[in-house]
Amino acid sequence: MAKITASVYTSHVPAIGAAIDLGRTHEPYWQPLFDGYKLSKQWMLDDAPDVIVLVYNDHANAFSLDIIPTFAIGTAAEFHIADEGWGPRPVPKVIGHPELASHIAHSVIQDDFDLTIVNKLDVDHGLTVPLSLMCGQPEAWPCRVIPFAVNVVQYPVPSGRRCYSLGHALRKAVESFDADLRVQIWGTGGMSHQLQGPRAGLINRAWDQRFMDLLLDDPAALAQMPHIDYVREAGSEGIELVMWLIARGAMSDRPPTVLHRFYHVPASNTAVGHLILENN
Repeated sequence: MAKITASVYTSHVPAIGAAIDLGRTHEPYWQPLFDGYKLSKQWMLDDAPDVIVLVYNDHANAFSLDIIPTFAIGTAAEFHIADEGWGPRPVPKVIGHPELASHIAHSVIQDDFDLTIVNKLDVDHGLTVPLSLMCGQPEAWPCRVIPFAVNVVQYPVPSGRRCYSLGHALRKAVESFDADLRVQIWGTGGMSHQLQGPRAGLINRAWDQRFMDLLLDDPAALAQMPHIDYVREAGSEGIELVMWLIARGAMSDRPPTVLHRFYHVPASNTAVGHLILENN
């Protein structure tokens, strides 16, 4: 049977992708950030999974304000890179896993989560930047990827509690798939940042670190945090962190092994957080 071996948590700042694509990773501004992913890239080289379920949010590229699914799963065989206004990023297309994605959709919907099934989807920096941070610049991504999009752009957005419970349902779905697959669940977005208004550029280091502490030690309590706390403490875009709760909820009930923890500011006026947790 398939099994979830690990979860990965990382920000998906678009400027990070630009720094990689333009060869600027060794510049003084960027090098401290990319140094924090050296261990992660080696880990992926040494122990790549068969499939990644990558939880991210679309930034009005695949979904416009005309149609806004709360949760959407990509079931296609491949996904092309979105043009976000300056051309698609020069990264490989994403190869999906239609069989596992369809199985997840069936299982999770039967568990009363209403997923939107997407058979054609262009993926933006929310998905490609985490892959670049963890995998570098390969000619092809080292494993298959199932895009799992969450609406954290247009209110109402799902609660942390709902996302954490969805993680449980994802675990059940993966573990009931009749194939010998090693699967990782990635939660992306955050950490504290605000892109507009009088609080633009907000970064709350103490709150970010506390969030990661609770994600490790008491995720069930963290899942009860209301939206207003994210907005007040972490900025309007800090709400992206509910997607980390999906990945955490997919982990075993046993305490995970913390393989890597990293935090850095700034990265284009955003706090970058990163964790790798292995299942026990």
